[in-house]
Amino acid sequence: MSPLSRRTFLAATVATGILSTLPVSRSVASEAKKRLVAGTRTLEVNGRAARVYSLIGPDGRPGIRLGVRERFRVDLANQSGKQTLVHWHGQLPPWTQDGFPWPETPPLADGAVQSYDYTPIPGTYWMHSHYGMQEQVLMTAPLIVEDEIALREDRQEIVLMLHDFTFRSPEEVLASLINTNAGRPRELAQRTDDSSGHAVIAQHSAMAGMMNMMGRDATAMQMTGAGAPRMDLNDVDFDAFLANDRTLTDPEVVHVGHSGRVRLRIINGASSSQFWIDLGALTGNVVAVDGHAVRPVAGQHFPIAMAQRLDVLIDLPRTGAFPVLARLEGSRRRTGIILARPGSRIPRVADQGPIASPIDLSLETRLAAAEPLRTRPADLVRSISLDGSMKPYSWSMDGEMWPHITPLMVKQGQRVEFELVNRTMMSHPIHLHGHSFQVVAVDGRPIQGAVRDTVLVMPGPARVRIAFDADNPGRWAFHCHNLYHMQTGMMTEVRYDGIAA
Repeated sequence: MSPLSRRTFLAATVATGILSTLPVSRSVASEAKKRLVAGTRTLEVNGRAARVYSLIGPDGRPGIRLGVRERFRVDLANQSGKQTLVHWHGQLPPWTQDGFPWPETPPLADGAVQSYDYTPIPGTYWMHSHYGMQEQVLMTAPLIVEDEIALREDRQEIVLMLHDFTFRSPEEVLASLINTNAGRPRELAQRTDDSSGHAVIAQHSAMAGMMNMMGRDATAMQMTGAGAPRMDLNDVDFDAFLANDRTLTDPEVVHVGHSGRVRLRIINGASSSQFWIDLGALTGNVVAVDGHAVRPVAGQHFPIAMAQRLDVLIDLPRTGAFPVLARLEGSRRRTGIILARPGSRIPRVADQGPIASPIDLSLETRLAAAEPLRTRPADLVRSISLDGSMKPYSWSMDGEMWPHITPLMVKQGQRVEFELVNRTMMSHPIHLHGHSFQVVAVDGRPIQGAVRDTVLVMPGPARVRIAFDADNPGRWAFHCHNLYHMQTGMMTEVRYDGIAA
């Protein structure tokens, strides 16, 4: 069975809050519309207040929860004071409901309400603004879609959502990266290109320079081994790393019930950071990635790229408290939560530890989809080059910088394969809107890998091949999910024949 066909019979339950465990519904939910409010809130980070965005569901918690076989029927009310547009990351709605600022789907004005109605697919997903750089200011929330398999497991569900956080505005961050003042990135972020209607942050290729590398954790690391490439890490020096909106100075403590059986749903909502998930004394089994089931892979350390998700099943011992950490690649910095059995003493955990290595594809090459794509020859094969550098800070796909791109044209019904070729010194998490794809080769070695919506391509020369069925006509963004790479050009479009620009 094609993994995309699951949307015809399985349904959803969108995440309740990221700050608590998720109760499991035992019945089919009602079809009543739900209200999601895009607004603002004050967040305290290490004793300092910051004004950030929020996406609050009808229960007063981030995100929305749907019952089994319930449609995604949501009214998005914008009360943020700014224009916005929310993307349902990894879901497969009609393209006009995808939440991307095409001319046909303009941003939602402050005070306006937009209705969405589609059949969701099950798994761990998330929602985030795709307007300007609001994602960096935490216009994000979980989107957890239950299925009957998870219900039968009878496990306590815990959502762990990760963010990188800075007290600077995204425009200031981008200005430091491209070595200009904040006014220029802000101007570019707010205007639209008259040929496409997209938010524009490209057209800066003549801007030389990069932010001062001194004092950063591990901006550039020399990979080991003869002939190995230099690898750039961590473009931005963030003020904090958050796990469910908190740092390790005051972490969330999740009390685990007597059974000790947990499904941990991990979402990397960071804009420019990648992590190792460190279970410490615990062992877990990864049973899904990006919402799609895989054959279980056991371990204690798992890499997670920007925008990716992991579902990990854990059976806790009868007693004790257990930190679950997210360790920033190439750095000593970390964040996390604590899973505690009843009556256990809660340990203090420092927000710095041993230096974490860069994340890699050690998990990717071990994954196998539980529901792989149906075997068939490819109708269309394209090689796509990932290009760019830190100096000048400029990124592109196939030598073109968004929005001045040539769409990748596909026809409905085709089996499409894209060979992603990374020619840069940074890894790039590449996300395709509106489709699920299977990873079918890494560096030329065929695999029957995971079904995903976001795949990491390691620093060059490196290659990852993905395959998908073109069964969702429309216009679809295809981009690096490092926010600052995307905003400086690393994005293109997959467009179906017959869909006019």
